[in-house]
Amino acid sequence: MHGESRTIRVGDLARVEGEGALRVRVRRGRVERVELDIFEPPRYFEALLRGRTYLEPVDITARICGICPVAYQLTAAQAIEAACGVAVDGPIRGLRRLLYCGEWIQSHALHVYLLHVPDFLGCDSVVEVARDHPELVRRGLRLKKAGNRLMEVVGGRAVHPINPRVGGFHGAPARAEVGGLVDALEEAREDALATVRWAAGLDFPELAVDAELVALRAPGEFAIDRGQVVSSGGLDLAPAQFGEHFAEEQVAHSTALVSTLDGRRYLVGALARYSLGFDRLLPEVRTAALEAGLGPTCANPFRSIVVRSLEIVQACSEALALVRDYRPPEPSFVEVEPRAGEGSACTEAPRGLLYHRYRLDEQGLIEAATIVPPTSQNQLAIEADLRRLVEGALDLPDEQLAHLCERGIRNHDPCISCATHFLRLEVDRT
Repeated sequence: MHGESRTIRVGDLARVEGEGALRVRVRRGRVERVELDIFEPPRYFEALLRGRTYLEPVDITARICGICPVAYQLTAAQAIEAACGVAVDGPIRGLRRLLYCGEWIQSHALHVYLLHVPDFLGCDSVVEVARDHPELVRRGLRLKKAGNRLMEVVGGRAVHPINPRVGGFHGAPARAEVGGLVDALEEAREDALATVRWAAGLDFPELAVDAELVALRAPGEFAIDRGQVVSSGGLDLAPAQFGEHFAEEQVAHSTALVSTLDGRRYLVGALARYSLGFDRLLPEVRTAALEAGLGPTCANPFRSIVVRSLEIVQACSEALALVRDYRPPEPSFVEVEPRAGEGSACTEAPRGLLYHRYRLDEQGLIEAATIVPPTSQNQLAIEADLRRLVEGALDLPDEQLAHLCERGIRNHDPCISCATHFLRLEVDRT
């Protein structure tokens, strides 16, 4: 098949946030073009926010994603607070981090067990996994339930939490209610460690990311809710400087914006966080990583299933420490008065770096909003992965090649919501 010319169209990326398609053009045995089209609803939210009050983005932006609403809520809150000259720390910040841990646990469990595991077991869906490996699915569901419960207690509900607000929370949960999470989180940590050990034994195709890695980094802790924006290329800047180096632009084959770093493609997400923050992981997580066969960096996107499993361990352990030390903050929020100004914030959504910037007028009405989600930042890196995967597998029949492309896309978890086959393949041979 190396001498053939083939155009592979993989359409209807139905379980991606928005609509998408993949086209790969091969001419005379050489990959000429790879185009991943993702049409992302979050772009509309920026216009929707204009004219709203400074207190509204926390609730509005939660609707951008049902899987990682907390990421949007807390990033929006911190950007608004920065615009108003307020920094939220202490017990309120700890409660925010606890809520974020819940989102990491449930989101990573969803991806690992319902989206990614079928690829490694030769199954078409998690339904087949449940039939052939029921204990695996039970473990994944236990993990997701633990994360959901944490989000319910702190956030008011697991999907689109209602408790977060600018300045903190509408109300702080009682100490006894938070303390009641200990048993479930201890079980979840053991399940997460078992997940790491199991995932480490999977068969991983060889592939190395060809992109600059970008993540948050913070002193003395693994960066989740704040930090400097750093990269494998030496970048080190505050969120307020994000727009000086990162730019979104339109491409002809997609209605989604594509983000670049000083004109270069880059990658955010689990691999970037791990490789740029290994020394900030808890000792038990670093030990588990080394026992799983990873070093202080990981560049193979197929091994991201191991890295996400390690991040579940990190989130469970952090949540346990926060729960055991919890005292309800009084009051549960800091007063934030509106003023004219601009504020930016970055946090680490489960899928990668998330950036918000807001400009307010004197009354606190939003004049401009910018939201850069992880998927648009990863689009060029995913296309580069797919190009190299196809170049190394041109002898495969079209159906197998399409499946390999599916796996390459799923490695980066681009807001796919469930683990059924999501690609429709059309081949136009010339």
